[in-house]
Amino acid sequence: MKFNAKDLALLARRPSGCFDKEGKLKICRVVGDEKLIEPRERWCRLKGNLLFLMKNKSSEASEVVILERCWIVEFRSKTDVSIVLKFQSGEPDLYIEAASKPDCESWAVALGEANSEGLQNKIQQLRRLIMEIKEERSSDEARQFLPSSQIDSLGEPQFTSIQRIADEPKLEFSLACKDLVAATRDRKLNTFIQVSVVHPAEHILTRYSSTEIVEGTRDPLFLTGVTFPPEYPIYEETKIKLTVYDVKDKSQDTVCTSVLPDHKEPRADVGRSFLGCTTFRVGDLVKSKEQQLTLTLRTSDGGKTVGTIEVNLVKMGELEDGETDHITTDGQDQKCALVRECTTTEGISGKDNLPSLNAVLKNPICKLYRFPTSDNKWMRIREQMAETTLSFHVPKELINLHIKEDMRRNQELKDLGELAPHWDNMRKSVIAHCDQMLSMYQDTLAELGKHTGSSFKSSCSKGEKTLEFIPINLHLQRMHVHSPRLKDALYDVITVGAPAAHFQGFKNGGLRKLLSKFEAERRNTGYQCIYYSPENTAKAKEVLSNINHLQPLISSHADLLLNSASQHSPDSLKNSLKMLSEKTELFVHAFKDQLVRSALLALYTARPGCVLKKPAGPRNSAEEGGDLQHQDHPSQIKRQDSIPHHSEYDEEEWDRVWANVGKSLNCVIAMVDRLLEKDSISNIKEGENDPSAADCNVLHTGGDWYEQLYPLVITLKDCMGEVVTRAKQSMAFVLLQELACGLPQCLMLTLRRDIVFSQALAGLVCGFVIKLHTGLRDQGFLQQLHSVGLLVQYEGLLSTYSEEAGMLEDMAVGISDLQKVMFKVIEAKSEDFLPIITGRREHYIIEVQLPAKMFELLPQEIKEGKLLRMYPVLFNVGINEQQTLAERFGDTTLQENINQENLELLKEYYKLFTEKMPPDCLPHFQEQNDLKGLLENLHQNIQAKKRKNVEIMWLAATICRKLNGVRFTCCKSAKDRTSMSVTLEQCSILRDEHQLHKDFFIRALDCMRSRQTQGALNESDDPETGCLTDNKPTSRHFYPVALLLVSSHLLVVWLILSLALLLAKYQ
Repeated sequence: MKFNAKDLALLARRPSGCFDKEGKLKICRVVGDEKLIEPRERWCRLKGNLLFLMKNKSSEASEVVILERCWIVEFRSKTDVSIVLKFQSGEPDLYIEAASKPDCESWAVALGEANSEGLQNKIQQLRRLIMEIKEERSSDEARQFLPSSQIDSLGEPQFTSIQRIADEPKLEFSLACKDLVAATRDRKLNTFIQVSVVHPAEHILTRYSSTEIVEGTRDPLFLTGVTFPPEYPIYEETKIKLTVYDVKDKSQDTVCTSVLPDHKEPRADVGRSFLGCTTFRVGDLVKSKEQQLTLTLRTSDGGKTVGTIEVNLVKMGELEDGETDHITTDGQDQKCALVRECTTTEGISGKDNLPSLNAVLKNPICKLYRFPTSDNKWMRIREQMAETTLSFHVPKELINLHIKEDMRRNQELKDLGELAPHWDNMRKSVIAHCDQMLSMYQDTLAELGKHTGSSFKSSCSKGEKTLEFIPINLHLQRMHVHSPRLKDALYDVITVGAPAAHFQGFKNGGLRKLLSKFEAERRNTGYQCIYYSPENTAKAKEVLSNINHLQPLISSHADLLLNSASQHSPDSLKNSLKMLSEKTELFVHAFKDQLVRSALLALYTARPGCVLKKPAGPRNSAEEGGDLQHQDHPSQIKRQDSIPHHSEYDEEEWDRVWANVGKSLNCVIAMVDRLLEKDSISNIKEGENDPSAADCNVLHTGGDWYEQLYPLVITLKDCMGEVVTRAKQSMAFVLLQELACGLPQCLMLTLRRDIVFSQALAGLVCGFVIKLHTGLRDQGFLQQLHSVGLLVQYEGLLSTYSEEAGMLEDMAVGISDLQKVMFKVIEAKSEDFLPIITGRREHYIIEVQLPAKMFELLPQEIKEGKLLRMYPVLFNVGINEQQTLAERFGDTTLQENINQENLELLKEYYKLFTEKMPPDCLPHFQEQNDLKGLLENLHQNIQAKKRKNVEIMWLAATICRKLNGVRFTCCKSAKDRTSMSVTLEQCSILRDEHQLHKDFFIRALDCMRSRQTQGALNESDDPETGCLTDNKPTSRHFYPVALLLVSSHLLVVWLILSLALLLAKYQ
């Protein structure tokens, strides 16, 4: 071959970025095993099939090696860092020695791919692929020359779908390799398989998933399988490409494995090298008799065989040793349906619940694993993570309720009537602030209505104001286990970021601290307003709610009573009177509280120029004080000097007005009884004498009934209206004091509490819906649900240091507020199965809709609309390095108090559970003694105050599962700490409940945590986006030394903090 020396010299002097590879190597010529001279260090540059040898990086090329008709072998005396290039022409071999083993391997790969024959093979392989694509597209190209009528008749391309059961994955298979060939003979391979999909319609190669990395073997058996969810567009014509990589340094393999276009093969310098690839059609796997394919792995040029790969079709109900539960095959069409029929728990629901469940869950991501059991069988695990539409639906419904409630409150404040100047100015100020908050709620609801795209809020959006009501990373994490000798089981965990007001920040702490501080300040409001306790304020809101609910009902039943009287229908009259009496009694009972009386007095004194009727001497004051002591909810009112003090007030006036309602109802009841009695006697007498005369009497007395009842009903309505007017005004005056005492802090705290509660409620509704569906056929669970209630256990992983302490305070209040939520299950009347939310801030009812077939499975109590109670408990254990600082230099009292308080709530639930549930109702009830022991153990661990005592988390989770509860796991963003906790819990369940082989516990944990299958878990990475950022240096916590050298004291503090952070990081 002839070369131009000047061109070669010019090529060798090009910048470093122009070469395929360059670096220092030791070079010499070899004949047989004998070196002609000692190896000399040279700077080597590889460009195409030319290897330039230079004395140093800046010198001229001393030799050029043409890499043609040559191959690479190992040099026997130093197999770790050296290779030999042998030439077919017979010239002396070229000995190459690198500085390290990885460097040697990378040079071996680069030199092996530099041969022009290899490049020609690659070109031929690419040409074959292009021809295949052209053949597949030929039909589409021909359509361009057909008339439009013929084009319409052809229709869209038809693909053969894969038969399956509803809600089951379309395709699942496992992978294993055999006889893989390494670049060097003694190289121990660390391999994984990347799975890509070629869609038949677009002809685009898309990365789909990857297996875990199996180390140190040339026959890897991968525990991570491949699964395609039900909605994935995969057909028999779909092609799947399997690419095998050798990872040189597992710790450095941070290649993104999300679904991205597969434009080119990854470079070797990212920590992994390409071994081989193969492709198969889905139809070939599905239709194969043995449900297995054995494929040959070839290099990228298609010429060299580097091993084989086995693809095994997976059915969750089939055992790998050949024992199958059931396989369904269509013999005529030769299509195998991916059927799972296995022994399942009653909680695993069938296809009837799909519409309602699909309305809540979307975009599932599935993973498939196979792990050995202690008796050398295989169990299969399907892991699923799904988003929920409730992340946005629940907050929007809740904000809409807040807007309506606040609008009613503002109108009630305006309807207070004329007030003295002091109180009137206060009312104007309150209404102005409330209007601003109302406008903010309306703007937030409008912005949420515009939201499109993902149905969950990622962690990077937690500081956005428009999304502050939305929970962070709310997902369902489900593990479906199929064991060879045990029943199938489902384990669900709801993962969500800690409910907290991130946009408002935590500079002054969280809700727990802010509410306590605000309440203390409100007690010392000086001369501005009257102080009402939080209990009385809540009572005032309850009274207003009862008024708004009961008044329309009473009016409606009164009209029905008159209608029955006009029709002279005794039975209808009795039923109408019964309903009217029940609702009126509830109405009257709502005002049996000293708060209404005292609020009326306060409102009366706030009127301009009020005239009082009755002296209130010391005796009356003492009596009132005595009454307050005997009330269940005493009204603790402190009148300040700004309130006018009068010596006269008719305290009995409210009693007379309130009692008139009961008296009017008694008059109506007496009249109805008299009319019915007369009617009965008249019918008997007239019927005996003259039937026709009896008919005339009916017509006559019908008018008499209506005329006699009408004035009594009108009186009842008038009395009720007077009571409603006075009670509404008095309770609105109480709310005015609450708002005026803390403007604007009161409204800001209400906003913060609404934000936190919205995030917590979205997760709770999701957890309840999922639990209801999985336990729909478990009669014991359904009885527990309506007899006792549902236990909801939150596992918190927040530290008690810095901002996370404020998050924990927010979270504790938000979860505690869930106690005022009740659930109700109703039959769906349409195809919209999303939950319906009603109520007010102090009491919410969530109506969960079920299809008719599912609704029929419920107990009669739940069908009749019985409200279902929730029992939320929170146990928190900080586990990160910030918690180490809090334990050594800070304060962990917050965490200890929260755990102790919620332990008492858990004990109360267990006590209620044992009292109301029969001994043989629940499958876990035979373990009652175990539950007692677990509770005692949990109590001891909480009292021990041990650092990072994760045993608390495990005990609380175990108790929750045994009591049929709903599990939540939360950290700051529901990413790193949450994923580590959930995967550890899942593997522990497999070990303790499903006989996972003890030697495979760590490997199973690695599979579930593998960045290849789950994304990287570094704090500097964001698995939500699918992209991995550069690892941040560990020195990011340290302060600049130059600033600290100003003072020796600051330098000592810096050294102590730096040492503490290092200890926390590597502990």
